Amino acid sequence: MPLNRSDLPQDVLQLLADGTVIPAHPLALDARRQFDRRRQRALTRYYVDAGAGGLAVGVHTTQFAIREHGLYERVLAAAMEDRLAWTSRPMAMVAGLCGRTEQARKEARIAVGLGYHAGLLSLAALSSASEDEMIAHCEQVAQEIPLVGFYLQTAVGGPTLPHSFWRRFASIPNALAIKVAPFHRYRTLDVVRGLVDAGAEERVYLYTGNDDHIVLDLALPFTAMRDGQPVTVRFRGGLLGHWSVWTASAVRQLRMIKSTIAANGGSLPPELLALDSRVTDCNAAFFDVRNDFHGCIAGCHEVLRRQGLLEGIWCLDPQEGLGKGQAEEIDRVLRQHADLSDDAFVQANLQRWLA
Repeated sequence: MPLNRSDLPQDVLQLLADGTVIPAHPLALDARRQFDRRRQRALTRYYVDAGAGGLAVGVHTTQFAIREHGLYERVLAAAMEDRLAWTSRPMAMVAGLCGRTEQARKEARIAVGLGYHAGLLSLAALSSASEDEMIAHCEQVAQEIPLVGFYLQTAVGGPTLPHSFWRRFASIPNALAIKVAPFHRYRTLDVVRGLVDAGAEERVYLYTGNDDHIVLDLALPFTAMRDGQPVTVRFRGGLLGHWSVWTASAVRQLRMIKSTIAANGGSLPPELLALDSRVTDCNAAFFDVRNDFHGCIAGCHEVLRRQGLLEGIWCLDPQEGLGKGQAEEIDRVLRQHADLSDDAFVQANLQRWLA
């Protein structure tokens, strides 16, 4: 049956409203590029124990190609099964939805059947469609599941979406949140303006996916004008590929940002603002910015491999791997920003997660 936001458990809705860490769940493969069920389970256990408030599965970091390999339902089912077996606390479970309308609605029905709460809707397959066609697509998929809008950066296939699109998207009754990930300040502001224009800032939650400005997105207020008056909104949390690594550290950072804002009446100390550049420096290495994001998935795999969570960095596409010089960049940030890692936490729990 279709799922409406009014059907969601209140504790899940409150979790999303308060703001939380939602890692984009990677795909664990073995040396034959086959699904590694044991290490996939270990990753889910890691995210749960790290304090993540949700999981995003079947998204870009999980590799969109799971659909072509017949793995979509299996991977979503595994994450739900392993999360429920590991914890009873509420977690927001988000399923990636792709393709044209028929495919996206089918994936939404699969996700609802497995117990997922929302669908993160990629519009990459509609990159040449008109705004009216994109909104019609969103409205039809929203008949199946609460939607998380997805402003995917153009470097990995996302279309440019003006503020008018986001105003119309935020007006969809079953819209739940927006993952803002264009890696672009002007386009980020387009989302904010659209949300405010729709009068939906209390109903549709902003989550950062801007891996190049994670800390600043979470720390700073964003103001847009409505009827001649300023309206200020904040990002509640993040849904990020970057948070698939060093997740325990990400949870600590979000808590620190929120507590600092609360304790200082919105004022932020310079050292917290300076953290943004350090986190972004790490992201540049993990996401292979030097090579136009060629190794953005493999880079996260490499960090998890070094920690022992993954056996290798294999992707479904044999052409996907580390970019030129990326391993050396990862060496550098692991050395220079070691205090931002959660290596000790992983080492203390790794065998338990792999058991």
